[in-house]
Amino acid sequence: MMEAIRLRAFAKINYALEVLSLRPDGYHEISTVLQSISLADEVEIERAERGFELVVEPEGAGIGPLEENTVYKAWTWLREASGEELPVRVKLRKQVPAGAGLGGGSADAAAMLVGLNGLFGLGFGDAELREVGLRVGVDVAFCVGGGTALGEGIGEVLSLLPAPPPHYLVIAKPAVGAETARIYRAYDERSGDSLSSVDPVVDALRAGDAGALARGVGNDLALVTESFVPEVRELREELLGAGALGVAMSGSGTAVYGIFTMEAEARAAEKRSRASFVAVCEPVARGVTAGVRGSERRLAAKS
Repeated sequence: MMEAIRLRAFAKINYALEVLSLRPDGYHEISTVLQSISLADEVEIERAERGFELVVEPEGAGIGPLEENTVYKAWTWLREASGEELPVRVKLRKQVPAGAGLGGGSADAAAMLVGLNGLFGLGFGDAELREVGLRVGVDVAFCVGGGTALGEGIGEVLSLLPAPPPHYLVIAKPAVGAETARIYRAYDERSGDSLSSVDPVVDALRAGDAGALARGVGNDLALVTESFVPEVRELREELLGAGALGVAMSGSGTAVYGIFTMEAEARAAEKRSRASFVAVCEPVARGVTAGVRGSERRLAAKS
């Protein structure tokens, strides 16, 4: 019986994001292409005698009150789904910036679900974990499995897509974050058509064409977020000036990314960036991996 497990919770980007319509329940119908990337938080889960304890590093990581934390919510909902107490101590090491549109909180929740499932031998399959994850947030369902996927509905209807051709991503984020609900409200108040970015991106993935992928990326929310945070536009222009083949914002922002086919060019762009947070990443095939004595393996859910 395992007593503890350490996992990497991978962030995501949106290669494409189209906002289609506002539903009666207040959610938006969207079409999006999601990709897990190598930027990751680390989640350590250890069995305890009772209850739930969370330690976050570094201090002041900006995760908010415990009851609003996605890791705590994931624990709460999985306890209900399993009927088990699941007493644990959790250490969360944050690397993914908050308020970025990179899904850091969703990735952490997904890692918590996958980790608890393995640590306590609950026997849930991926589909069941995704269903629980939806109670925490839409992106949690994607992050449970990760990789490359088309998201429809409110993002919860997932279809696997071919892995992208090799490339590097320079992720850049200004100091200011964005509140997703505020961005969507502002989007609803503006006029304009969708950018139709999903079909070109899906076609590029199926063709394995990195250049076409870079040319196809886009995000309907970018102009709205830029109206609140002009630095988003400045960072997009900076990355294009540094030689990125394509640039887009992830989620509701405020992180943007540039696509490069050469690592040296990506590293050079990283060094020149004026962003408060900048990192070079690559696409990865999983949303959560478990570290075993220095190596990594996927903690597979039981089918």
